Amino acid sequence: MKPISNVFLAFIFVLLPFYLAAQTINYEADKTIPLPGDGGYDYVYIDQLNYVLYASHGTAVNVVDLKTEKLTGTIDHMKGVHGIAIVNELNRGFISDGKANAVIAFDTKTLKVIKVIPITGTDADAIIYDSFSKRIFAFEGDSHAAVVIDAKELTQVGTIPLSGAPEFAVSDHKGLIYNNLEDKSAVDVIDVKTLKVIKNYPLSPCGGPTGLAMDQNNQRLFTVCRENKGMSVIDASTGKVVQTLPIGTGVDAVIYNAENKLVIVSNGDGTASIFKQDTPDNYTLIQTLTTQYRAKTMAMDDTSHKLYFPVADYQKGTKTVLPGTFKLLVYRLSN
Repeated sequence: MKPISNVFLAFIFVLLPFYLAAQTINYEADKTIPLPGDGGYDYVYIDQLNYVLYASHGTAVNVVDLKTEKLTGTIDHMKGVHGIAIVNELNRGFISDGKANAVIAFDTKTLKVIKVIPITGTDADAIIYDSFSKRIFAFEGDSHAAVVIDAKELTQVGTIPLSGAPEFAVSDHKGLIYNNLEDKSAVDVIDVKTLKVIKNYPLSPCGGPTGLAMDQNNQRLFTVCRENKGMSVIDASTGKVVQTLPIGTGVDAVIYNAENKLVIVSNGDGTASIFKQDTPDNYTLIQTLTTQYRAKTMAMDDTSHKLYFPVADYQKGTKTVLPGTFKLLVYRLSN
């Protein structure tokens, strides 16, 4: 028998950890959580500290206790909700009500509305809390602007003109916010101290970006795009696109899980594309998870690593929602 070369052994030892990691990550269907009401649906958000999930749904937000995975309440009587942001140090939540041109502040303990905050501009959609500035940022698609709200005083304190129509946004919690511009195929970089756009990154070959996530340790952004059906990895410090990978159609959201080094993309075609982060600049598709038609947004519980997809059933061949079918699809890591 010929001896095994040192070069070959070195090659095996380098690749083996990536191979084993890819083999052990696999998601499978766990359960379905029925939720009440009808109407459209959009963002879903998990408050990790209190182990609570919020799902936007038409004119309401459904609230689920993740310990029991059961509905515990509903925040309703709004006009057209999109996103949810939570400020735990104040026990407050904030909902973007795009049709009311308002942000709804509520008590996270009682789910009671504290204040309806009128905002300038129209079509408030994505909403995030930036812990660095301790402010809420709501992004308005029609007005091409972000409105800024003082989370404690519950008042609008600023408006930031943007370079295009905003979609998802993410904060680095160190003074910068990154925001996808769907119509410009670019990312605006916002300085939260000056409340100004300080950079704009073209995303080519990405076209029509929607979801955005961030690996803060490695300063990498993950943007998902409908026009080219791709996920692009961007160096947040330079704006350079370092890798673009194919995904499904009708994409909306993307999340990054630092513990398992996963990037997960939810596609409206009924799939989720799951990538392994081999290095900050190299990613491998390890699973195409079957979900359900129009399950285009999602959230991950960082404790259990379960995935939650809001979705409803549709009349066959249409985009007409069947009444009483809204739910959360739950997927877990297989043993």
